[in-house]
Amino acid sequence: LAFFVLCIAFSAVSISMIRYFGVVDSITSSNHRMPFPLCESTGSFGLDKWIEPSKNLMHSMSDEELFWRASFDPVVKEYPYKRVPKIAFMFLTKGPLPLSPLWERFFRGNEALFSIYIHSSPAFRPKFPSSSVFYKRQIPSKVSEWGQMSICDAERRLLANALLDVGNERFVLLSESCVPLHNFTAVYAYLTGSRYSFVSSFDDPGPYGRGRYDPNMSPEVNATQWRKGSQWFEVDRRAALLIIRDSAYYRKFSEFCRPACYVDEHYFPTMLSIEAGSMIANRSLTWTDWSRGGAHPATFGSSDVSEELVRKIREDNKRCEYNGVEGFACFLFARKFSPNTLEGLMLMANDIL
Repeated sequence: LAFFVLCIAFSAVSISMIRYFGVVDSITSSNHRMPFPLCESTGSFGLDKWIEPSKNLMHSMSDEELFWRASFDPVVKEYPYKRVPKIAFMFLTKGPLPLSPLWERFFRGNEALFSIYIHSSPAFRPKFPSSSVFYKRQIPSKVSEWGQMSICDAERRLLANALLDVGNERFVLLSESCVPLHNFTAVYAYLTGSRYSFVSSFDDPGPYGRGRYDPNMSPEVNATQWRKGSQWFEVDRRAALLIIRDSAYYRKFSEFCRPACYVDEHYFPTMLSIEAGSMIANRSLTWTDWSRGGAHPATFGSSDVSEELVRKIREDNKRCEYNGVEGFACFLFARKFSPNTLEGLMLMANDIL
């Protein structure tokens, strides 16, 4: 009886606090479970209820609430259950995923080993069938603009939503123009077996590197710590938590890295280099063709797609270090492939995937 009374009292106090702090809509709505389950008269929650990911990714939490909730990390590092790590594939797109049939082929048969998250224009309404792995995988999104802090906001939002699933261990950022270069089994083994996160981070002494540094970034970031890198990263859970927990670097980059300082090329590479330099491999896993020059990489069309192109990307990049050993594949993904490349890519899917 005493325990029953205590449960009622705890529930009442918790609900009162939630109402007092004004988050009743984001926490107690029908689409949510409480951050910590309250006592139930019919029985107690088991561990499976704590670790079960939500089937509905839509919620009404603000970014501040979301990042706070996602920042929880167990102090005890040994999992008290048989945990099979999953890879979170995070798609940053303005709208449709025109190459989704290729990705469907890539994911097929591995449903227990991955999660999918889509950040798109908030006005976009996807129309994936219920049989699709992309069905209802859109997260609450906001407008994001190239070169602006809103792009990094979208990436952090993807990470935070993916961190809510405790099964996710590795986190890959992809665009709608990305394609896989290997089958799922190879990609999964490569990522889950790595001791490092794959974030491109290097010191560029030229005008498009250190030339973008603003002395006002000090003392958080000095000129020798300033880094540049690819927007397309892959991180483990430790690095993902560092990214969404950050506030000090975020404030500095928001204020002092604006075009022609493109924040998506500098914020994560610099912050992680300072805070977790030993945890990152200083390279991206996403191949991009910059050989044509200009501010944007080359875009491949239907006439470019061939077995020779895929073979060139895969064969010419086998001299990267992996867990201290040289001679492994450098890239697992490639971009930018236009929508009209889908037919050609699907014809080659059996050989690639």
